[in-house]
Amino acid sequence: MTIEEEIFKKTKADFDKIIKYGFKLKKSIYKYSKNIMNNTFRIDVEVNNQGIIKTTIYDLTSGYEYTNFRIKENIGFFTKKVKDEVENLLKDIKNNCFVEEKFIFDQSNRIANKIKEKYQNEPEFEWDKFPGFATFKNKDSNKWYALIMNIDKSKLDKNTNGEVEILNIKLKPNEINSLLKQDGFYPAYHMNKKSWISITLNDIISDEKIMNLLDESYSYTKTNSNKNEWIVPANLKYFDIEKFLKDNKTLTWRQYKNVKKNDTIFLYITKPYSSIMYKFKVTDIDIPYKYENIKLKKVIKITLLTKYEKDKLSLDILKKFGIKTVRGPRYMPKILSKYINNLNN
Repeated sequence: MTIEEEIFKKTKADFDKIIKYGFKLKKSIYKYSKNIMNNTFRIDVEVNNQGIIKTTIYDLTSGYEYTNFRIKENIGFFTKKVKDEVENLLKDIKNNCFVEEKFIFDQSNRIANKIKEKYQNEPEFEWDKFPGFATFKNKDSNKWYALIMNIDKSKLDKNTNGEVEILNIKLKPNEINSLLKQDGFYPAYHMNKKSWISITLNDIISDEKIMNLLDESYSYTKTNSNKNEWIVPANLKYFDIEKFLKDNKTLTWRQYKNVKKNDTIFLYITKPYSSIMYKFKVTDIDIPYKYENIKLKKVIKITLLTKYEKDKLSLDILKKFGIKTVRGPRYMPKILSKYINNLNN
């Protein structure tokens, strides 16, 4: 690992701060120079638009590049002094121009943020011996449904090496066998290979596909697997549900993964309300569906139980329970479920 990789590990460049620090943008590269050691050496630091750091040292007396500072062992006093100057500058740039991240790679941080948004879970770093390992637990059952780890890729594939972050999730055995035939999926590292699988977080697998698989892993940790509560968005622009419900109590709806009969669906109406306004019970599932050009293999039937006033469960109230947005179907947090049930009493 280089000096730059070590210092800037788990960070992300803030390019506004980089400019304020004194870097100059030249052909998509941010450049900064500083003389050290009584103007006998110059440090040139470059940051590209992906936030990758390159450091070059020049001996101003000879005009040649000085590379001895990269020697890791048995270095002399003078070389160590140059190396210290370089590390101090890079650490200062890190502290002033970079933002701390929880994980090393971009996809790992994106997935962690999506997990937080969907399940209201933060990563938990539980082991001092393995500071890069983080678990994600269901708040209600305290059971793991995901684990991010940084390991050498040779532990997954003996023909490769280099640091990589992986996501371990729990899936059905037949699904695991199918996924293992695809790039980016490996037998679970350090966990039961029959029921867990490892996914490399290096953008080989899309975020969307990973999140869909995470839904299944999360479903195994719920305290009551026979009946779930969901929050589902609905847009009046595409379907005027208010008008429809004036004459009907049951309607056909798109079937989502893991939704079962007798589940509860809280319908969140987007614009102009941004509020949960209806509570439904799932009365039938797996209904074949075909209507003109609409492509839906299966649908469900839902029956209205309760209608709420538009300000009762607005987004401002939902935010108090950790729900910042509703972009797709998501599980109802237990604490919010209790709050809504109290409204009905």
